Amino acid sequence: MQTIEAPHTHPPVEVIDSRLGAALYDRFLWFGEKRGMARLRRDLLAGARGAVLEIGAGTGLNLPHYPADLDRIVLAEPGERMGGHIDLGRAPAGVPTDLVRAPAEYLPFADASFDTVVSTLVLCTVADPRRAVAEAARVLRPGGRLLFLEHVRADPGLRRTLQRRAARPWAGFADGCRCDRDTLATIEARMRIESVEHGAWRGMPGIVKPLIWGSATPAPTS
Repeated sequence: MQTIEAPHTHPPVEVIDSRLGAALYDRFLWFGEKRGMARLRRDLLAGARGAVLEIGAGTGLNLPHYPADLDRIVLAEPGERMGGHIDLGRAPAGVPTDLVRAPAEYLPFADASFDTVVSTLVLCTVADPRRAVAEAARVLRPGGRLLFLEHVRADPGLRRTLQRRAARPWAGFADGCRCDRDTLATIEARMRIESVEHGAWRGMPGIVKPLIWGSATPAPTS
């Protein structure tokens, strides 16, 4: 298990990686994890197969929930402070696990390198979610799957209005996280949805409660 510094051969990507945000991230999410997010992570990741790439790995909260029969796990996290909290020893015993310093928008991997790409609470924060999804599709092998778990824009109504009004202050508070992104549409624009479920992120502020989770496969390219 090792940390790999990927070469910077891409245009600059905005990465908000504050010392305070990295230090408080797990504590801020703690109640939500206890109220059901940890179970959702476990259930989602049960579908991971073969070689797995996790984009925007954060502090590595997914690691204990991966199956033990994977070929390998690669965590891509661009933030040095955030990634510094990742304990690779929490991965399943015997599964080779590496951390790569790389943004989701510019993955330093060849086409068709992975069987599974994982995105959990990532597409709300990346600077260019469309490019991140396109990169996920690019590195997936034929028959590969994107497993996603994301908070999203609410249905029309009071909650969506509150999201719109709070989007900028929330992003300032939450290291760039956007509470009002139509993430399902972003995934659908580049991939074919296999399954999707809707629910609530319990134990968290109302503007980030709407959740989606499921799987998608790369759409055929013309």
